[in-house]
Amino acid sequence: MAAGLAAFIHGFEAVFAQIIGLITHGLEIMGVVVLITGACKAFYLYFTRRGNVRLDLAQSMALALEFKLGGEILRTVVARNWNEILTVGAIIVLRGMLNFLIHWEIDHIKHDNEIVQHQTGLDAQK
Repeated sequence: MAAGLAAFIHGFEAVFAQIIGLITHGLEIMGVVVLITGACKAFYLYFTRRGNVRLDLAQSMALALEFKLGGEILRTVVARNWNEILTVGAIIVLRGMLNFLIHWEIDHIKHDNEIVQHQTGLDAQK
C-alpha cells in the first residue's frame, strides 16, 4: 500500500514538473515574441518617423520581461535543491531590477513628452 502511494506521488511529481516546464517555456517564448514584435515595430517607426520609438520599445521590453519573470517564478515551483532556488532567485532579482529601470525610463520618457507638448503649445500661442 505504501509503495503504491509512493509510486503514485513520484509519478504525479514527474507529470507536474513536465507541465510546469511546458508552461515555463511557453511564457519564455511569449516574452521573446513580444520583444521581437516590439523591436520590429520600433524599427519601422524609426524609419517612418512616426510615434515615439523609445517609449514603444521600452513598453515592449517591459512586457517581455514580465512574461519571462512569470516563467522564472514558475520555475521555483519545481526547484529541487537550494542551488537551483538561489540561481532562479538571482535571475528573478535581476529581471525585477531591469523591469524597474525600464518602467522608470518609461515614466521619464512620458514626462519629457509632456514637457515638449506643453512647450509646443506655448510656442503655437505666441
